[in-house]
Amino acid sequence: MKEATELLSALETHIDLEIAIPVAVAVAVLAAVYFLFRKKEVSPETGVQEPPEAVSAEPEEVDSPPEPPAPEAPPVQVAEPVPESQFAAPEPVAAEEKEIAVPPTDPVSAAETIEIRKEPVPPEETETEPEEPKAEEEPEETEVPEEPEEEVVAEDKEDDTEGDFFSRLSLGLSKTRRGILQNLEHVFSSGKIDDAAWDEFEEILIMSDMGVATTAKLREKVSSAVGAGGSGDMEKIKTLLEKEVLDILREVESPVAELSAKPTVFMVAGVNGVGKTTSIGKIANRFMQEEKKVMVAAADTFRAAAVEQLGVWAERVGSDFLRGQTGADPSAVAYDAVKASVSRGIDLLIIDTAGRVHTKTGLMDELKKLRRVVARELEGAPHETLLVVDATTGQNAVEQARVFGEAIGVTGIVLTKLDGTAKGGIIVAIAEQLGLPVKYIGVGEGLGDLREFDAEQFTKALFTSDKEALH
Repeated sequence: MKEATELLSALETHIDLEIAIPVAVAVAVLAAVYFLFRKKEVSPETGVQEPPEAVSAEPEEVDSPPEPPAPEAPPVQVAEPVPESQFAAPEPVAAEEKEIAVPPTDPVSAAETIEIRKEPVPPEETETEPEEPKAEEEPEETEVPEEPEEEVVAEDKEDDTEGDFFSRLSLGLSKTRRGILQNLEHVFSSGKIDDAAWDEFEEILIMSDMGVATTAKLREKVSSAVGAGGSGDMEKIKTLLEKEVLDILREVESPVAELSAKPTVFMVAGVNGVGKTTSIGKIANRFMQEEKKVMVAAADTFRAAAVEQLGVWAERVGSDFLRGQTGADPSAVAYDAVKASVSRGIDLLIIDTAGRVHTKTGLMDELKKLRRVVARELEGAPHETLLVVDATTGQNAVEQARVFGEAIGVTGIVLTKLDGTAKGGIIVAIAEQLGLPVKYIGVGEGLGDLREFDAEQFTKALFTSDKEALH
């Protein structure tokens, strides 16, 4: 009360008594309440007040409430902030305990969760990484066994005997043989021979692609040998026909040029798709087996695929390989090939020419130019000009042989794809109509399935029955 009266005396000069008395009463009440609470809380909170003092939350609240109405009254200044801190003290303590507990745990848990999220990422990557090499290893394993299998097959076929090759040749000509012999047996089975029977005889031979002109000559010779009104003995007719075919083929039987010149040059021509590149690889392989040094030159510069295919064959048989740039002059490639083969001491140079359509004059003129360049750079070259012909093309093969023969002077025919065709008689038409020597015949895809032509062996395979061929 004393403090209140002092306060009133201090304010008396400035405030009216009507206002001062109620204010004084209010201040006295507040002071009384303050002292009552202070007496009750001093004893239990003597030790508790220390922790909140240590917490830094109190000074923040002390700074905000400086609203003393009169700075001259120290008790009021002390009384006003203290109760606020007291009332706020228990709440911040709990809040502080929560804040102190929560903040350390939150960052720790957040850090843990971040680490957990990062950890599963690498295992997923490591799971996919081992799968990729497995996928890469699998094709390598599949490619490896394929190469030796092809090489083994080729080596086995190189060691085949003549009997084995005859069996394959007879099997390859089986369709042509059946088309001739079975139909002839049907025609002459009645034993009657008349003009109608001989007409059917001609039709059967034409169907085997022996050609109209060749068939007419065969009819005349066989019918005259049988005689007018002769018996229709099938065995006798077959024997006479076989003899006439053999006589025609013997006229074109000619060995391949010997490798007397060094290098000996083989120039190979043909239309696209007849097996030209494959035949070159097989010819190169045959001379490589005789321990000759062979070079293959790709003068077909207009088709990159043909150059790549020839390179594969050269690598397969182990021969040298020379190629020019795509689109380069084929004659320039042939020129380089001749020079390189001379400097390297090559025994056989095989020049692959671009596939030519025999009806295109401009392309044929370019082929003539290539031949002239080779002949100019090496005396006597080319020593063989081989034309590859597909037996399945029938009479078109005869026209190809005629046009190429006139353009580049073909010295020999390589007849491919005789296996599985019913038109094996085309070789008789080429031999009889053009008189071009047949150098090689092919009856399969293996390296050993290309052999030098043997007229007697071919004729025997053409007229031997299936039962005889098996024995």
